[in-house]
Amino acid sequence: MSEEGEPTPPSFDWLPEGMKPLADGEYDAIVMGTGLKECVISGLLSVQGLKILQVDRNNYYGAEIASLNLTNLFEKFQAGEVPTFLGANRDYNVDLIPKFIMACGNLTKMLLHTKVTRYLEFKSIGGSYVYKKGKILKVPATPQEALQSSLMGILEKRRFRKFLIYIDQYVHADAATHDGRDLTKMTMRELYLDFGMVPETHEFISHAMCLELDEAHLDQPALHAVEQLQIYCYSLARYGDSPYIYPMYGLGGLPEGFSRICAVHGGTFMLNRDVDEVLFNENGEAYGVRCGDEMAKAKMVIGDPSYFPKEKIRATGQVARCICFLNHPIPNTRESDSCQIVIPGPQVGRVNDVFVCSMSNALSVSARGVYIAIVSTKLEKNEPEEELRSGLALLGPILQRFTTVATTYEPVADGEADKCFISKSFDATSHFEKDCDDMLDLYKRVTGKDLDMSINADSVEADY
Repeated sequence: MSEEGEPTPPSFDWLPEGMKPLADGEYDAIVMGTGLKECVISGLLSVQGLKILQVDRNNYYGAEIASLNLTNLFEKFQAGEVPTFLGANRDYNVDLIPKFIMACGNLTKMLLHTKVTRYLEFKSIGGSYVYKKGKILKVPATPQEALQSSLMGILEKRRFRKFLIYIDQYVHADAATHDGRDLTKMTMRELYLDFGMVPETHEFISHAMCLELDEAHLDQPALHAVEQLQIYCYSLARYGDSPYIYPMYGLGGLPEGFSRICAVHGGTFMLNRDVDEVLFNENGEAYGVRCGDEMAKAKMVIGDPSYFPKEKIRATGQVARCICFLNHPIPNTRESDSCQIVIPGPQVGRVNDVFVCSMSNALSVSARGVYIAIVSTKLEKNEPEEELRSGLALLGPILQRFTTVATTYEPVADGEADKCFISKSFDATSHFEKDCDDMLDLYKRVTGKDLDMSINADSVEADY
């Protein structure tokens, strides 16, 4: 015991003179950042019995995917005083990187797998739309809805309906459902043409339903895009007007939920604590971190790219996002209190799609009568205002807006050699599908095995 009667901190042979242990000093894994990907990993590892230390430089959970109240949002963007017309600070939970969750997709399965759903309440998003020739049109994903859609002419509707029926009954493991098509060899373009559909229909199916980001997939085997389309249609069938769900009070609740799982299983969390250095041994392997005059040691170091030395990551592009406050729903979305709009890149002379999503008080993210819309895209010309223009033009009058440009990164190695397991930056999309692929890849790199995704994702209300 120390003179003050407090417990004497633990001592370790590896601790240099003058340094103190950070928290308990030794861990199985140190996780840097409390973003969604990092909290998913820490939650999953803690459930398996690993001792976890998780640190974050911010004084709030969520890192770049945090949900902020008005005061913190205006402070982050150095925007001065919060205008009174926006209402009470307590009514706001504004996502810095807004995304919707595919109702029967992989993130929902991760939520169920870890039982995080018991801490959160979800609501379905009001509608999913696609931009075509200057108009916002509802995306059909059932044969019945297809026949009523103004996206296609009457003959094309029948072809599209036949295509959806084929997709619905297709089972990769059952050759009897293939109708003579080998989707591991047939390209997506060939599949579309096989049903007689025109390029405009290819475009909205691929971008708004398969959630492909560009045209490259058209000349690749169709199986992956078809499986993505099946998830979209299945999710839509489960939840009605949209295939997406969203947690009440903002996305910040997701990392907090996974953090609770980790804490319940003995994890240690330290907010407002920046990492000054990732420590490496003579073999180039990460073995711990230093925060000021404190050090912690672990078998591996996990985190988002911002915590690692520059030589461990590489830039993959830039993403522009504009957070907008409106006093009305987005026009031409059936007065929807929440929605997603996909603007296929080719529709506006771009390679990459532009994404628009909106939320309101119905999801407990804003004051009554205030809508939050976010426009995002991957930059192609380093002209954010110009490249976001097609999305901003759909919003109508804007009360207040904040634009950000962020460089995205990925790891240069898989982490096996240097024990640095690094996530990718979040992409420009308004959904988590590509980010879930990175989470699953990160889990496999860390553990050496695939995460069991066989759980039924029919309902986030179930407690599995």
